[in-house]
Formats: sequence, C-alpha cells, structure tokens
Amino acid sequence: MEGKPSAEASEPLSIVYPIPRNKLTPYRAVIIMRLVILGLFFHYRITNPVDSAFGLWLTSVICEIWFAFSWVLDQFPKWKPVNRETFTDRLSARYEREGEPSQLAAVDFFVSTVDPLKEPPLITANTVLSILAVDYPVDKVSCYVSDDGAAMLTFESLVETAEFARKWVPFCKKFSIEPRAPEFYFSQKIDYLKDKVQPSFVKERRAMKRDYEEYKVRVNALVAKAQKTPDEGWTMQDGTPWPGNNSRDHPGMIQVFLGNTGARDIEGNELPRLVYVSREKRPGYQHHKKAGAENALVRVSGVLTNAPYILNLDCDHYVNNSKAVREAMCILMDPQVGRDVCYVQFPQRFDGIDKSDRYANRNIVFFDVNMKGLDGIQGPMYVGTGCVFNRQALYGYGPPSMPRLRKGKESSSCLSCCCPSKKKPAQDPAEVYRDAKREDLNAAIFNLTEIDNYDEHERSMLISQLSFEKTFGLSSVFIESTLMENGGVPESANSSTLIKEAIHVIGCGFEEKTEWGKEIGWIYGSVTEDILSGFKMHCRGWRSIYCMPLRPAFKGSAPINLSDRLHQVLRWALGSVEIFFSRHCPLWYGYGGGRLKWLQRLAYINTIVYPFTSLPLIAYCTIPAVCLLTGKFIIPTLSNLASMLFLGLFISIIVTAVLELRWSGVSIEDLWRNEQFWVIGGVSAHLFAVFQGFLKMLAGIDTNFTVTAKAADDTEFGELYMVKWTTLLIPPTTLLIINIVGVVAGFSDALNKGYEAWGPLFGKVFFALWVILHLYPFLKGLMGRQNRTPTIVVLWSVLLASVFSLVWVKINPFVNKVGNTMAGETCISIDC
Repeated sequence: MEGKPSAEASEPLSIVYPIPRNKLTPYRAVIIMRLVILGLFFHYRITNPVDSAFGLWLTSVICEIWFAFSWVLDQFPKWKPVNRETFTDRLSARYEREGEPSQLAAVDFFVSTVDPLKEPPLITANTVLSILAVDYPVDKVSCYVSDDGAAMLTFESLVETAEFARKWVPFCKKFSIEPRAPEFYFSQKIDYLKDKVQPSFVKERRAMKRDYEEYKVRVNALVAKAQKTPDEGWTMQDGTPWPGNNSRDHPGMIQVFLGNTGARDIEGNELPRLVYVSREKRPGYQHHKKAGAENALVRVSGVLTNAPYILNLDCDHYVNNSKAVREAMCILMDPQVGRDVCYVQFPQRFDGIDKSDRYANRNIVFFDVNMKGLDGIQGPMYVGTGCVFNRQALYGYGPPSMPRLRKGKESSSCLSCCCPSKKKPAQDPAEVYRDAKREDLNAAIFNLTEIDNYDEHERSMLISQLSFEKTFGLSSVFIESTLMENGGVPESANSSTLIKEAIHVIGCGFEEKTEWGKEIGWIYGSVTEDILSGFKMHCRGWRSIYCMPLRPAFKGSAPINLSDRLHQVLRWALGSVEIFFSRHCPLWYGYGGGRLKWLQRLAYINTIVYPFTSLPLIAYCTIPAVCLLTGKFIIPTLSNLASMLFLGLFISIIVTAVLELRWSGVSIEDLWRNEQFWVIGGVSAHLFAVFQGFLKMLAGIDTNFTVTAKAADDTEFGELYMVKWTTLLIPPTTLLIINIVGVVAGFSDALNKGYEAWGPLFGKVFFALWVILHLYPFLKGLMGRQNRTPTIVVLWSVLLASVFSLVWVKINPFVNKVGNTMAGETCISIDC
C-alpha cells in the first residue's frame, strides 16, 4: 500500500468513557449502604416475630428475603456501567481510501418471518428495503429472508419488493434520506417546501411516493388474494403448483432476486443480493422454530456468500440509521477491540407507542440502565434482534486470544469436545485446506478406503475432517467455509453448484447427529433462544459490546394493548423458566475454565430466576388486604431503632433510584412505569410462566393461553384500548378487588372501633395503596374506553367483590373476639 496512513486512519475506531466518578462513586456507596441496612433490617424482622399473626409475619419475611436476593441479582451487574462512542469517519479513512476497493468486511443480513397473515408482508418488505438501501458498499451486503411458513404470499411480495428496490435504493442514496424504510419515511410530518430544499428533490420525492403507493396497492392485492386458499392449493405464474402448499411437508426453496448476477437499479448500478429461503419441512422431524430457521440461514449464507459478520433482524424491525452497520464495524473491525467480540448488540427502539408508555413497552430501564452496566463487565445479553455477530463465534469457536483449555477442563466447560479450537497448531486443517491438494482431499472426504494413499500430514487433515462432519454436518462446501476466518467463497465456485449445496444444507435431516443447536449456531431448548445463545458465547470467553448511536440504529413495533403485552411477557418468562430447568442453567453451567465473569453470571442468573419472584410477589400483594380484613399486621409496635431502620431502608431505595437516573439519563416516569409493570407482569404473566414451566417439566404438558381477537379502532393508538379476554387478567384483577375491599373494610372497622384504631390503620392502608397504585395501569387498561370492558371481566369482578365482602362481614372469623358479651354490647352501642 503506497503512502503512509493518515493520522485519522490510525486513531481508534471507538472509545469507552466510564461514568464520571462524581456520579458513579455515590451510586456505589449507596448500594453498599443499602446492603448493610438490609442486613440490619432482616436481623430486626427475624428477631421480632408477631405472635398474634405469626403466619402472616413468616410469609412476609420470606417474601422480603427473596425480594432482597432479587435486588442483589439485578443491582450488582450494574456496578461498572460505561458509555461508548464510535467514529465512522475514521472507519472510512482506514478502510475506504480513495481510488482503492473498499476493505470493509461483508455482512449477511437475516430477516425471519413465519405467517404473512400475522406478520404483514408490507412490514417485512419495509425491513428488506431498509437493508437494501443501507449506507454500505453494495457488494458487501446480502439480505436473506427466511420464510418458515413457506407462504407463496411472502415469495410474491418479495418479487414486488425486489422490483421496487430498483427505484427506491438509488433515491435513498442520492438524497441521503433517513429512515430508508419507505412506510416510515413518508409518514414523517415534514414540510419540505418550508425548508427551502432543492426543487428537484421535492419533485423526485413526490414521484417516489406515487411509486410507493402503487407498490403498496400491488402488495395489498396479494394479501387480499391470499385470505382464502384455493382447494387445489396455490399455483405459480408458470402454472406449476407452489412447493410450499403444505407448510409442514415441503422441499427446501431458495431464490436469488438481486445481486451481482441479478437485476440492477434504474441507474444501472449493482444492488445488494436478496435471497428468499424456505427450509425443508417434513413430518417427524423437530424443526426448532425460529432458532432452527436462523441456523438454516447460517448454513445457506455460509455456502452462498459467507460474510464474516451476520446481522439478524425481526421482520418488523427496520434499519432506522443507514450507518448502523458502520457503527458496528467501528468495533468489530478495530484490531484492538474487535478480536474477542462475539457480537455487537444495539438497543431496541419502538414506533407507535403512546407517550405515557402505560405498559413499559419501550423497556427503557433495561436497555438504558441494565445493558450499559453489562457493557462494563463482559458485555450485554443478546436480545434477539438488532445484533451483529462474528460468524466464527456462532460456529462454536472460542476467542483467538483465549488460551486453550486442558482436556480435563474442556470436557466440563461449555466448549464442545468436537469443536476444533481456533488456536492453530502446526497441522491445522485450515492451513491444509489452502494448499494445492485441496480439491483432491475434498474428493476423498467420504472415501475412507483411500486414506492409506495419503502421507501422514494429509491423513491428519482427513481424520480432522471427520470431526468437522460430526460437528457441522455432511457438506464439504460448508465445512470449508467455516475455516475461512475472513469469509468469502472460492473464486472457482460455480453459482449453480453453490445453490444445489445450499438446498442440501437446509434439508430437514441435515442437523441430525451434529452439534447444531447444541454447541454451534442458535441454541435450542428454550423459546428465548437469544438469551441462551448469547450465554453460551460468553461462557466460551467471548465478550460482547453495546452500541448506542445518537440516531437509533433499528426501530420496531411493540404490542401496545394490555392483553398482547402480557402474552409477550409470558413468552419471555416461559423461556427463562425453560432455561432454569435445562442443563444450561447459569446456576451450574459453564464453570469450567472460569471464562464467565461472576457479575456476568449474576446477570444471567437474574434472567432465569426473575419469573419465580411472582410467587412471593403475589403473596406480598395479598397480605395488605388480609391485614385490613383481619385487623392483624405483619410488623409489631415499632421502637425508635426499628423506625430508623425502616426510614433508612426507604431512603436508600429512593436515593439508589435517583442516582441511577442521574448516570443513565432515564426519566423518572420511565422508572415508575417499569416499576408498575414489574408488579403487573409479576402477578400475571410470570406466575403463569412458572406453572407452565413446572407442568412442562414434570408432566410434559405444553399449555397455551390463547387470546380472542377483536378489531382495533382506526384512530391513533386505537389498539391501546382493545381488551382481549385472557386467563392472565384473573390474578391482577383479584388483587385489585381484594385490596380495594380491604381498604373499605379497614376504614369501616376504624370507624367502629374509635380513635385508637386510626394509628395502626394508616400502616395497613399504605401497603394496600402501594399495591393499587402499582396495578393502576392494569386497571386503566382493563377498563379500556367507556363501555368497552369485556362482560366476563365485569362478572368476575362482581363475583369476587361479593365473596370477599361476605367473608369479611358475615363470616368474620379472623377478628380477635374479646368475648361474646363484649361483642354484643359493642353491637348494641352502635345500634346495629
């Protein structure tokens, strides 16, 4: 390379700047102080039982101990939060020098979809268009769309999308528009005439908007046509039956739409490659849902393009920042930083959520507080979308700088004994593959009778090849691609041969007797395969990076009504419970080699035990109502020391929250919404996830909680007011009713007993109001708009209110009786 690199090109591509000490030191000090106060508090609670309400006291102490344990798991992984900044201009100066080919690494994008009637093709198409128009060299970008439902509607909509991309991509790059998903770009309320922009842009924008509206009409026509499947099944344009008419029994399908051999844009320029993939499905095979589809894409892309990096997106998460890939490359391509990085995770941001964010759909506290904390340890968790992977990490290799474990330790660690180490010995298969005998050796892979014809060096390679087959499957083309650390396909590769091999690697039986889903690729065994896959990589010694550019990299859609939000949380919690009962539980997995940092392990333990908090939480939310109905209380008469402990505990909780807000930049409203939904989700979705997990483990029963569909309003946020009856609504509804009844009963009882009863009442009412305030968004969502509450909810509420009122008024077995005579006199004195 001629000339010396510029000063800008030699500078680091990203920097880490820790939270300022004046913010972080007080935060840590308060955490330690709160831990000390908790110890003194529990000493007081345990040594001062309430004999008159021993059962309630014991229950409350057990719950409080669990809450303290949960707080430790959640708090200490945030001990060392960091901020990070990337420099895309330095990246360009280093890898995109004028007059030379771009040296940026190639990236394979994965987009997964299943049912086009539930995941509208137009939304998927916008995600695809935003990828094709990304600000990155076109020859370095390939977009793979996984259609796991084998729907002809998805295929036909991609045909239309590929055609529209020929106009859309050059328009985006010519005017540098953001975002590059047309639906969201054209929905922006911007007056371009007012900003005095170039008339040519306004004219072209109007023309492009007309083209997009016509494109939408064509796609929506396909959707309308697909609402009713013909009796004979779908037929393609050439008259042949659609191979995926039976979505559970069909061959593998691959179609390359765009790319270096496909159509070019309207200006004659090359477009990124767009590939449709539908893996083979046959009865009797386990397909592993989304994780299996992602692994099929790993193999297909490894054969066709083999980019060293993979970026996966859900079908409803579009590229909001066209430079997002460059942001990730500032970390992954930095020789000092990227060597041991398995993935770069971006935060999830969402469109279409009301300003108050009633059900904490944005998850701001998790993405802006917890993930920043993890970035200072071993890295953020993988959250399923918006993540750029190092392909070698997905193949189960350890980081290059990690020393190889001894044989004894390796078997007990998370590494697979049949996964080759990336530390290259003298006779490394990767080196042998690059010698002149490559073709001869490939031809002899399956012909073990000829093994004696090779010398010792070649025999070593061939034996090693057999272990590769047990790990990666019977595809010599794919195995060779796994050994190419910098990606790419052989120049001599024939495109038709590669397509044939790609069909082979997505066969339904390809993964049998291999390590797919066990040690390599997306890991099977949980509906939250993202957490599990990231955990396995961290156990191997990799670290991950959290990247938060000023303009959000990706944006998606979130369920904003109460019922759908609870079901989303139920799925996440169930995945965590499944991991808890699996061999990959962080409580006991991955200790060999000590590669997982202990604070990182605490964070992973927190992710798999948090659903179990629902059991003490629902008990603790019931206790205030029981105390009000029975006249008992869980705390004895407070001494001065006890009062100081309670006051200190409350103050430490508040100060911890305030200091956390100070260094993270999260608003107090977001923190409060997160706290509220922690209670709402805990007493509903998390509770059901725990029971469903136990049923699945003990009896093999897979229970599904279904939601009945109901049409949303056409107005903005109309879906927010939808109420779909679901079993998940029962526990929070019950808690609300009994606490409201308890408050009424408590005030009635105080009025009957006189002045001395008001003091103890306020303590009980405080806890009941704490429950009601936390469940208030649930109550508001339950009521919806006027006259929109489901009748069954009203009936359930009236029934529960009647039952608990009768228990308190008529049966009244809980209140201490001084004596029947005294009770009679009391009754006479108030003129019953």
